[in-house]
Amino acid sequence: MADRKKNHRLVAVAEPNLLDETFDYDLPPLIKFDGPIIEYIDGEPIEFDPKSLKSRDIHITDTTFRDGQQARPPYTIEQMVRIYDLLARLSGPKGVIRQTEFFLYTKNDRETLDRCRALGHTYPECTGWIRAVKGDFRLVKEAGLKETGMLTSCSDYHIFLKSKMDRSQAMATYLEVVDAALEAGVRPRCHLEDITRADIEGFVLPFVDELMERSRQVPEELSVKIRLCDTMGFGISYPGAELPRSIAKLIYKLNQECGVPSSRLEWHGHNDFHKVHTNAATAWLYGCDAANTSIFGFGERTGNQPLEGAVIEYIGLKGDLCGVDTTAITELADYLRSIGLPIPDNYPFVGKAFNTTRAGIHAGGLRQDERIYNIFDTTKLLGRPPKVAITDKSGTDGVVVWINEFFGLEGEERINKIKIHKLARWVMDQYEVHGRLTAISNQELEAKVKELLPKYWKKYKAL
Repeated sequence: MADRKKNHRLVAVAEPNLLDETFDYDLPPLIKFDGPIIEYIDGEPIEFDPKSLKSRDIHITDTTFRDGQQARPPYTIEQMVRIYDLLARLSGPKGVIRQTEFFLYTKNDRETLDRCRALGHTYPECTGWIRAVKGDFRLVKEAGLKETGMLTSCSDYHIFLKSKMDRSQAMATYLEVVDAALEAGVRPRCHLEDITRADIEGFVLPFVDELMERSRQVPEELSVKIRLCDTMGFGISYPGAELPRSIAKLIYKLNQECGVPSSRLEWHGHNDFHKVHTNAATAWLYGCDAANTSIFGFGERTGNQPLEGAVIEYIGLKGDLCGVDTTAITELADYLRSIGLPIPDNYPFVGKAFNTTRAGIHAGGLRQDERIYNIFDTTKLLGRPPKVAITDKSGTDGVVVWINEFFGLEGEERINKIKIHKLARWVMDQYEVHGRLTAISNQELEAKVKELLPKYWKKYKAL
């Protein structure tokens, strides 16, 4: 290996280099690439250009009302309509969240679909979901949908062990329903369940070839879409990984060998191995335009790709808000809490403590410049200013940050450390003298502020 050792010299600067081109505080951190990615497929080096993400029509799809309901009690009709309305706001005018899917089996399912469509939103488009059974297809026709997903399990685990068929029977069954959809003028979206545990060469590619042959015989708006379902979370983003687990190779095979355009490829992941977010972004990277998600990751077993995470990732890749109203993420979280869905306090972007620090050294950084310990302008993008929780680790800096936020003070009005020493001493006494182990609540602090800082209370809270 060639000697690449270099002499690195310290660069003295008069002003800090805050890497603003990447860490623009008004946006999530931008995701940039400095060259192509090389992946070896069938022994040949294949070049992928990640910079194409900016010009490609990558987007998000949603399965909150389908997969997202398989891990919790069913939503009521009113709840689904409210969630759909917020998804439309989050989607923006460009359709960042392009589609969502609904069950069609019950009266409530069909009424929900009708009420969501009655809102008149362009995005997300309402689509259906059925099994690969001809009898189910009448539900799609009755609902008047333009597109429906259909379950086309593709691993031998599902074909042989679950469905009790062989590969020929499975393919014939799936194609029969696809043909029925096309004849009725409905676009079929084939969900290749368990693709990361399937025989790619022996079943998946021949099946997709048949789907593409049928697509060539119908108008473009009816051509078959392919959803790659990483049902057990086995997908791998690492370069050099083997099929069927390699996301890059799966997408390349379908895209280049079967001729499925990127616009008709969709990734649907699960989080069994903590890989769901990275895997969805990897699918975008290697040529799959759609990433299927569910709000806050609710879904079967460990859940799906969190929709809000995909939205933030999308903005980072595009370098622009693209008309997305990111405050709708917070409203979605608040609404779900109000109907009894648990969200962990440390959950990214929406947990009650996601931008709350308990460390005094972090609070000191926040006091000097919130950019030091805040991921982006969470006040602007999420309506959530950074906070501190007061414990024995918070120190005087933590108390100062809490006080200034409590009074809403900015600039020269902000209170300094000297003026709150009595309150800071009271906090430390709770732990050092009284042996307290829990965090001090906001209510306790408010009472002490009124007692120990009466002038400030009268000036700012008695207005």
